[in-house]
Amino acid sequence: MDGIVRWGILSTAKIGRQKLIPGIRRSKTGKAMAIASRNLSTAESVAANLGIEKAYGSYEDLLADPDIDAIYNPLPNHMHVPLTIEAVNAGKHVLCEKPIAVTAKDAAQLLDLPKDRLVAEGFMVRAHPQWIRARDIVRSGALGELRSIQGFFSYFNADPGNIRNKADIGGGALLDIGCYPMVAGRYFFEAEPVRVMSLIDRDPAFGTDRLSSALLDFGDGRRLDFTVATQLVPYQRLQLFGTKARLEIRIPFNAPHEHGMELVIDDGSQLGDASGKSETLAPADQYAELVDVFGRAVLGVAPLPYGIEDAIQNMKILDAIFESEKRNGWAEL
Repeated sequence: MDGIVRWGILSTAKIGRQKLIPGIRRSKTGKAMAIASRNLSTAESVAANLGIEKAYGSYEDLLADPDIDAIYNPLPNHMHVPLTIEAVNAGKHVLCEKPIAVTAKDAAQLLDLPKDRLVAEGFMVRAHPQWIRARDIVRSGALGELRSIQGFFSYFNADPGNIRNKADIGGGALLDIGCYPMVAGRYFFEAEPVRVMSLIDRDPAFGTDRLSSALLDFGDGRRLDFTVATQLVPYQRLQLFGTKARLEIRIPFNAPHEHGMELVIDDGSQLGDASGKSETLAPADQYAELVDVFGRAVLGVAPLPYGIEDAIQNMKILDAIFESEKRNGWAEL
């Protein structure tokens, strides 16, 4: 493979065009070689605009290309598992956009795939230097004992034609963006929740969760609470609270690559954030970082840190949050 992973992109979805493909270009290990759409002219147009060599008018034609090593799957949520299965059976490694499935049962089908192909869920945040640095700070003991994590992530989208507002194909706030603070809890506590509770408001027309809050109990006095919304003013923030200090990640999920990200550590000695001390990290493209994490694993240079089992665990937690809504109480994991 000459140290380069040759990528094929399933669909001309916005996240692929604007995030992942530019990330491949900025990566050290990848090359965007082909893109597919259900409409050949659309694929050709996007390929021409992005300087991609090959365009296909069907997903099957792309998967049959022997020159492609890895597939990025940004299709709607309900298509993640079936197209990932097709891609692996065609001999490709797969980086699948989050969430990897609609339910844990759906995701469990991936366990039966050949083990010589890699499959990972595309949580780019775990590859961003600001998350890695923040976890290093937690591990150093600078915050004392990490006890509480609080997250908020919202945007406004009331378009009935948007896939995020279609309940039958995995739309809604939790699957689209609630998975990010949920993953933050696992990442920074380096543990798994034992029970969850949720409060969910659903859009009366779409049936999707448009305002969702969850409390995740990680045991030993540790908890994550977060709120996500698809019909609120755009905002995002992540706070890590320890017994000695607080760490704030200002743009935790959609970190722009053009400028450095800021972490703030505050010991609380003065009110109004006056005692906060900031640390600015060098600019980084979290999608390029993710491509390289996956690419190094494909090339055999480094192990894959998060695979199918990790993705299934994410879905089990999301399932439990929805189960709590049905029970109107705690759901055990």
